[in-house]
Amino acid sequence: MIDQASPADAGAEARDVRLAAVVLAAGKGARMQSRHPKVLHRVAGRAILWHVLAALREAGIPAERTAIVVGVGEPAAAVRAAVEAWFGAGRYRFAQQAAPLGTAHAVLVAQEAVPAGTGTILVAYGDTPLLQAATISRLLAHHRSSGAVLTLAAGYLGDPSGYGRLVRDGQGELRAIVEERDATAEQRAIREVNSGFCVFDAAWLWQHLPRVPVAPNGERYLTALAGMAVEAGDRVATLVLDDVIEALGVNTRAALAEAEAILRRRIATQLMEAGVTLQDPATTYIDAGIVVGPDTIILANTHLAGQTIVGSECELGPNTIVRDSVIGDRCRVLASVLDGAKLEAEVTVGPFAHLRPGTWCGRASHVGTGSEIKASSLGPGSRMGHFGYLGDAMVGASVNLGAGMVTCNFDGERKHPTRIDDGAFIGSGTMLVAPVHVGAGALTGAGAVVTRDVEPEAKVVGVPARPIGRRSRPAAAGVAGREERGDPPR
Repeated sequence: MIDQASPADAGAEARDVRLAAVVLAAGKGARMQSRHPKVLHRVAGRAILWHVLAALREAGIPAERTAIVVGVGEPAAAVRAAVEAWFGAGRYRFAQQAAPLGTAHAVLVAQEAVPAGTGTILVAYGDTPLLQAATISRLLAHHRSSGAVLTLAAGYLGDPSGYGRLVRDGQGELRAIVEERDATAEQRAIREVNSGFCVFDAAWLWQHLPRVPVAPNGERYLTALAGMAVEAGDRVATLVLDDVIEALGVNTRAALAEAEAILRRRIATQLMEAGVTLQDPATTYIDAGIVVGPDTIILANTHLAGQTIVGSECELGPNTIVRDSVIGDRCRVLASVLDGAKLEAEVTVGPFAHLRPGTWCGRASHVGTGSEIKASSLGPGSRMGHFGYLGDAMVGASVNLGAGMVTCNFDGERKHPTRIDDGAFIGSGTMLVAPVHVGAGALTGAGAVVTRDVEPEAKVVGVPARPIGRRSRPAAAGVAGREERGDPPR
C-alpha cells in the first residue's frame, strides 16, 4: 500500500527517543577524481559530511544515536578523525564496510553500531550537504503518521539521469525503485526519482535486509526493499519534496559547485532576514555557521570563513577576508585580511591591513593602511599608522605608532617580545629591537633604532637611540581602569 504526502504535511521535530540514524559515508567518490574522501570535500566552508550531521542534530537525532558507515584504510581513518575534530571524540558510532557491496550491505554492517532498542531508523547519505533539518523532521513525521514500514523521500527532476526511478502502476501505486543501470528505456523516461533518503521500521528492516537479492553487478541495493515491501503487502509511504535536489548526493566537481552556490544563497537569505545588509549577495562568500549581528553591512567581495563572529552595526569590505576572528560592534574593516584576530567595539582597520593569529585590538583602536599585526595586542584608543609591523608585542592604551614603525622581534633563531606602555609616542620609521620595553608616555624620534628599554616620559632619538630629555607634557591618561576597559592581562 502507498501513502503520499507533500512538504505541506510537515510535522514537528524528531522527539522519538527510540530513533536512530545511519549515515552512509563509505563511498569512494571516483567521479570526483580526488585522493580525498568525497564526504570531506568542502561546501560553504564545511565538509559535506559536516552539513549532514549538523542537519541530523538540528532535527533532534544526537551524535550518540547516529552510526556512520565508513570504508577501510586511510579514507576511513580521515573521516573518523574529521568527525571527532568537529564534534569531539567518542560521540559518534562507526561501522566499517570492508568491501563496497552496495547500500543494503552498508546498512546491514551498521546494525551492531545502532543503539539497542531502536524502533525507527533514518538512513541518510554522507554526500548530501543540502539536506535540511526541516526536511528530516517532515519525513519522520510523515513516517510516524502513515504507519509505514518504509518511507521514501522522492521528487521530480527535469533531467533524472543517474538516479533511481520510482515505478508506479496505473493507479499511482509504487511497484518498485529501479536503478538507472537496470532500467529499461521506458523506465528511464520517468522523471520521478528516489533521493535515497528514507526511514524504516527497525524490526522490519533488520528482518528483510539479509534477504535483499544481489544485483547483476554484485551489489545489494537498499532500494530493493521497496519492492519487497510492496510484494508482501506492507505499507510504503513517499514524501514528495518540492525540491528533491536537497536530498541528492554530490558526485562530481560540477555538482559540488552547484551545491556551494545553493548553500551560499541560503546563508545570504537567512542573514538578510535577520537584519544584515548584503550589498551584493552574489559576490559575498559566507561559510556555514558564521554569526553576524543586525544592522551590519557587508560589501561586495567579502569573505567570512571558519569560526567567525561579527557584531552589530559593523561595515565589512569591500574586498575583505575574515577567518576565525571575532569582530565587536560598530567596527569598520576595509579591504583587509583578518585571520585569528579579535576586535573589540569601534575598531577601524584598513585598507590593506593584515591581522594575523593572536591579534587583539582594544576598543576604538585603529590599524591603518598596509599595516600588519601578529600575536600582539593593541590597547584601547591606540592608533597604528600606515605601513607598520607589530609582532609579539603588547601595546597599551592611547599609544601612537607612527608610519613605518617596526618591532624587530626575530633575531634569526628566536622571537622576542616588545612592550609599549600607555600614552607612548613611537615616531615614524622607529625600529624597536626586541626584547625591549618603552615606558608610559615615552617618545621616540623619527627613524630611531631602539635597542634598550626607554624610561617613562623619556625622549630618545638616533641610531642607536639615546635619551635627550623628557617629554614636555605628562603621559597620556589611561593607565587606570584597565579591567573595566577589557584590556588584555599584562
